Order: sequence, then C-alpha cells, then structure tokens
Amino acid sequence: MLVLEYKVKAKQAQYRAIDEAIRTVQFIRNKCLRYWIDMPKEAKIKRFDLNKYSTELRNEFRFVKDLNSMAVQASAVGEAPRRVRAWLAISHFYDNCKSKKPGKKGFPKFQKNNRSVEYKTSGWKLNITKRRITITDKKGIGELKLLGKWDIHTYPVKSIKRVRLLRRADGYYCQFCIDVDCIDVQPKTGNEIGLDVGLESFYTDSNGYSEPNPRFLRKAESDIKKAQRRIYKKKKGSTQRRKARARYSRKHLRVSRQRNEHGFWTSA
Repeated sequence: MLVLEYKVKAKQAQYRAIDEAIRTVQFIRNKCLRYWIDMPKEAKIKRFDLNKYSTELRNEFRFVKDLNSMAVQASAVGEAPRRVRAWLAISHFYDNCKSKKPGKKGFPKFQKNNRSVEYKTSGWKLNITKRRITITDKKGIGELKLLGKWDIHTYPVKSIKRVRLLRRADGYYCQFCIDVDCIDVQPKTGNEIGLDVGLESFYTDSNGYSEPNPRFLRKAESDIKKAQRRIYKKKKGSTQRRKARARYSRKHLRVSRQRNEHGFWTSA
C-alpha cells in the first residue's frame, strides 16, 4: 500500500465543512464505544454489530446521514489506527486480554480530538487533471485544490482504495492510499553490514561508523516549553489561547517532520 499526501487549498467555509465531517467521525466512534460499554457482559459484540449500529445512527441523526455511508462505516469498523476507529480499539483490547498481556490491557477510551475523516471508494471524485478532488457527500466540502509534487496521475483511479482528509497544526491535507506493490530494486554488491540503533548515536554499523543523534526534540525543547507557558497565560476559550495552542502544535509538528526526514535520508 502506497500513501501519497497533498496539502489542501480551499475556502474557509470548506475548511469548516471538513471540521464538521471530522467531528461527525468522532461522534460516531464515541457512540459505538458507548454502545459496546453499555451492553451486558454476557453479550458478545462483533464487528457486524457495530456496523449495523452505525447505520442506525445515520437514521437517527441528520448530521450523521450527511456524511458518506462508507465514511460512517469506516468510523466504526474502518482500517485506520485503533485509537481512531471503534472496533479496532475494542478488538485490540480483546486480544490483549486473551493473550494475558501483563499490565494495562488498553481499554478503549473516548476520543476528544479526532483529526481525520476517511472515505473509501465512494464519497469523492477526482478531477480529470488529478489536481483537484471533489467530496460528494452532503457536508458541503466540495472541490478541493491539491498542492504537491506527487505523481498520482500515473496511477489508475481504481487503485485508490481510501481517501483521507487530515487536519494538522499547519493546515489540511489529503492522503490517497493506493493499492500497488512497492518494489525497491537495488544492485547487489556482495557486501554485508550490520547496524545497531542506540541512544548515544543514531546508528553504528559493523565498519565502525556512527551516525550522530540529531536530538531534534532536545534542541527545540526550550522553545516548546515557552510556547506551552504562553497557552496558560491566555484566557480559556479565547481566540488568543486558541492561537497559542496552534503555535505550540506547530513546533511539535516541526520536530516530528525533522525526525521523519532524517530517518528517510539516513536510510536511503
């Protein structure tokens, strides 16, 4: 599975519509979790039961019905990380109990800050140029412009299995999950090398070379703490507090991207 990510450019009303879709996903996920908790202990909830319950939510709540039906199902029993979708969090808890994992078993928790909504093979339409995507449900998201240099036009539309809209600290993004086989063919040199990943150095190979640890978080720690203190100086619920939280989130996002880029280029 290959994931291509684009940044989304749209109007403020469209950003608000994306936020509404994301909140709807969080609502469905938490309602499914409450449904599982309130069931008697002797009742065995399965994946199909949550799928059926998500359909009942569409009939009960208009704002849930406005979301694409496959997106509603993905919120309950989708293939995203277990902290996002209800059934995966529940099944992970069951697996830990059956295997008698020591310590905490990972009991599912209610979600407070969801950041994504996932569509499958419906609910979206890609433009002919493949530089714009239109979300076709009734949330009012509409056509979004895609900013990026990935060559998604080289893949057939049928190979796109999932489309995910994400909200990050620096804006909104669109991910395409493409069903292709990723094969990296490298010429064989006949040489073998061993790698040891550690704390003092990023890695050390069997030839004695050590890649220094960049320690991105340690270098940005003072700025992050300063940004965090500014949050608590602002009044709760105010616009200034919201902006301070956004600045704090962007600093953490920068560290995360630095780590990913460093890991990619050192492995390459």
